[in-house]
Amino acid sequence: MSAASVERHHGDRPLIAEANRLMERNPGYRVEIIGGLILVSPPPDVAHARALARLTRPFTAAGIDGSETEVLQGVGLWLPSGSEDYAVPDLVVVDADIEEHFVGNNCYEPVAFRLVLEVTSTNWKADLQTKVAAYADANVPVYVVVDRKHQRLHVLTDPEGNTYATHRVHAPGELVALPDSLGAKVTLDVAEILDAGQAKRTP
Repeated sequence: MSAASVERHHGDRPLIAEANRLMERNPGYRVEIIGGLILVSPPPDVAHARALARLTRPFTAAGIDGSETEVLQGVGLWLPSGSEDYAVPDLVVVDADIEEHFVGNNCYEPVAFRLVLEVTSTNWKADLQTKVAAYADANVPVYVVVDRKHQRLHVLTDPEGNTYATHRVHAPGELVALPDSLGAKVTLDVAEILDAGQAKRTP
């Protein structure tokens, strides 16, 4: 999704209170706090939603969405990078006991997340830079980015500090096997996912 940064206003209002106020005033928008900045993203387009719908299928087919894990959308991930930082990935694979890891503000501890996934819109730089550092710092084992702008699928694994030691880029035509740490063998068809993420407007 496209994102705009909002600088913190001086005063007594906590940053999270400001973020929640923005959500109330802009229904359907996604609001996150990363690195002490509020990021506001408008509602996704149909192609973005279609790509997410396609993405859930291989996870479900592999049995990921079962008794030990769940595949969910729009779940808040509490980030260790700041006292009020949190992100809301497009799709996540989490442990089934995630509700035991509740922190606050509809966010959960990173330890419950096995994978986070983002589908880009005009914010591809944030997904491939800002969020790489945020998710690695949170020690999320697997980060997947569906880069609709450059027609690539990125799979990042092995978090080390504020980066991932392994970053593989995949093109249409490839079948990508995700790490076994998810709990089952999940294979993504890059062409199918990227095609789903393209707007199908009539001329």
